[in-house]
Amino acid sequence: MRRSQALVLLSIIAQNGIVTARLPRGVGPEFVKFYEIKDTFTCIGHPSITIPATRVNDNSCDCPDGTDEPGTAACALLDNLSPEQPLPSSLSGTTNTTNALPGFWCANKGHIGAYVPFMYVNDGVCDYDLCCDGSEEYGNVGGVKCENKCAEIGKEWKRVEKERRDNLERANKRRRTMVKESREFRRRVEAKIATLTEEIKELEVKRDELKAKYDEVERQERFKVVKNEGPGKLGVLAGLAKTRVNELRDNLSKVMSERHQLRTKVQELESILSAFKDEYNPNFNDEGVKKAVRAWEDYAARLATETLEPLNEVEIQDSMKEDSEESGINWKEFEEDEATDTDILYSFEAYLPGPVREFLHSRINLLRIWLIENGILADTHSERSESRLVKAAREAYETVANDVNSKNRALEEQQRDLEKDYGTDDIFRYLKGKCITTEAGEYEYELCWMDKTSQKSKKGGGKTTMGNFDRFDFDESDEEERHDGKGLGRGKRMVLRYENGQGCWNGPNRKTDVWLACAETEELWRVSELEKCVYKMEVGTPAVCEEVVEPGHAKDEL
Repeated sequence: MRRSQALVLLSIIAQNGIVTARLPRGVGPEFVKFYEIKDTFTCIGHPSITIPATRVNDNSCDCPDGTDEPGTAACALLDNLSPEQPLPSSLSGTTNTTNALPGFWCANKGHIGAYVPFMYVNDGVCDYDLCCDGSEEYGNVGGVKCENKCAEIGKEWKRVEKERRDNLERANKRRRTMVKESREFRRRVEAKIATLTEEIKELEVKRDELKAKYDEVERQERFKVVKNEGPGKLGVLAGLAKTRVNELRDNLSKVMSERHQLRTKVQELESILSAFKDEYNPNFNDEGVKKAVRAWEDYAARLATETLEPLNEVEIQDSMKEDSEESGINWKEFEEDEATDTDILYSFEAYLPGPVREFLHSRINLLRIWLIENGILADTHSERSESRLVKAAREAYETVANDVNSKNRALEEQQRDLEKDYGTDDIFRYLKGKCITTEAGEYEYELCWMDKTSQKSKKGGGKTTMGNFDRFDFDESDEEERHDGKGLGRGKRMVLRYENGQGCWNGPNRKTDVWLACAETEELWRVSELEKCVYKMEVGTPAVCEEVVEPGHAKDEL
């Protein structure tokens, strides 16, 4: 009988290149070499122990590691080396152990072979999630007979696997698009940096030229007598008057604005009280209401008899216009032409020939400058006065200097952005600034890529910052695969650390770990609070997808 049962389980282990004519029940492909047809069997983990081949699968533990019972549950409790399922990284994809059996091997022809823990063998339960061929219940314990369902399970698995592959391929396709876009964004930043660098160089040259010109003009002009709005009494008076007029104009503008606002409010209140008077119930015996109605009637009667002198809006608007040659005061009439001391002291040079006059004028002016700079002649320059020429030179210089500073700040910002870590292939540069949300319980949660995480109560109120982006990290996930694909699964996963959020009541600052898994689109799947003020977000995105790989034999792929 045992011989006939063993013959039923004969299999061809192609991946090991081994063809066997007879193999004990429950032997997996990576252990075939230990069970070749012999008269004796050597315990795998204890090669010093040898037993007759007839004692293999005799439902009695003879080897300390239980390797003489690959097809029974006899050593299920003794074999503490048998690991939990599933275990990757072996030829079968389910175990990485070599010194003890990982379990009872189900060939699952038409599907994917897998190991079943020994305690599941002949326990009267069909473990179709691991052993779709039902071979682990060969003893028909309790009358249980497990049919071979590998065909239908394998078909469904292939459908799900195909759907998974298709989804993964679409996700990878979108990731390639994102990488392309991210490279273009990076190229734009690099181009912006190059452009700003060239513009700054040109502006710095222009700034230096204007600074030199401004210094020279200021040096020349500071030794001239400036009469408009200068030390002269008329200039001072004109300057004070102009300042005062501008202040009064600004105040008038504010008063008119407040007047319009108050008029609107009065009209609104009058309409409310009028409607109240018309709609209230006079039979309602409320003295307060009746008193309010009588007061409104008195107010309305006075308003009807009052005669208010209307304001001339046109004249007021004209008064608020800026002074110019066409309206208001023409301040230019109070300005005087500039004259130098040499013009006043040596007016006779006007009668000299042109070349001689210019020569004498320049020499006398330079002599006066030298005398003032050396303290021999008093400097009558006033800090309160500035000629139009000096003002124009100063404003031209300051405009370019401010432009240089602004572009330098923009350049520093672009350089910081270029040096910032955006992950592999700069992929998160594409997602920067985008946000995704989900609702959980009484809150709406939001993740903004490379920025912050937040929560907001559905009952209203502002957002609470749960963390600000700090760095990229990696961590191990150990979760069962979800049928909808919206889960982290097992393996190393990228984690975005969001730190230093708003402080909790009597607690630390909030922080969020954003775990990422491959998905076709950006989607915030779940949010949980692992401990006080420490949150976990599970997020799908094509940014962390990799190329399609061949599936192994692990349970989590079924």
